[in-house]
Amino acid sequence: MISTTQFESYDHQTRLSISDNISSFSYESQPLEDLRAAAVAIVIAAHRGGPTILLTRRSGKLRAHSGQWALPGGRLDAGESAEDAALRELEEEINLSLTHDAVIGRLDDYITRSGYRITPIVLWSGHESDQLRPNPDEVASIHTVSFKELANPSAPQFDEVPDSDRAVLSMRLSVDQIYAPTAAFLYQFREVGILGKHTRVLHYDQPRFAWR
Repeated sequence: MISTTQFESYDHQTRLSISDNISSFSYESQPLEDLRAAAVAIVIAAHRGGPTILLTRRSGKLRAHSGQWALPGGRLDAGESAEDAALRELEEEINLSLTHDAVIGRLDDYITRSGYRITPIVLWSGHESDQLRPNPDEVASIHTVSFKELANPSAPQFDEVPDSDRAVLSMRLSVDQIYAPTAAFLYQFREVGILGKHTRVLHYDQPRFAWR
């Protein structure tokens, strides 16, 4: 587990602690079958000297999931690895250019109701978040969520809904209430990367508005 003081420090020791936690976690891959392969980037960036995760608001111009909260990411091109796709999408969406040296590791694949197998890739950016600029065709705005906020015991929400026999996962954050699939990646990063637990998230569902 990362110490409370490290919630406030974007430094080498914080990166080592996260790397140790993720390397000791055996991520679970899911078969692709008839799903579409995608990847998202869980980017650890600095904001006012502290470690945060980058979060984006999707452009209203997009045909699918316009205006929704998301992590940078998208479908894999032919021959791409999840890591390659996450790095490419970072540059395309928020003009952040990183190399494979920034990759810390993977978390569990998550299957969406809309037919995607999404692989989350954890990266260390080495940049201040306010240096980043969104590509307006894809991203309306860039936001940050601090480690301290992610680790708040009241942040994760598990709701029963009539449409599903699984709990719908969300994260109650200062920017908004974020729902799965994005919430699944944020929650698992909190559990594994920050708290050093071995928590799975595939069994959590998404709200109906995210099924399309």
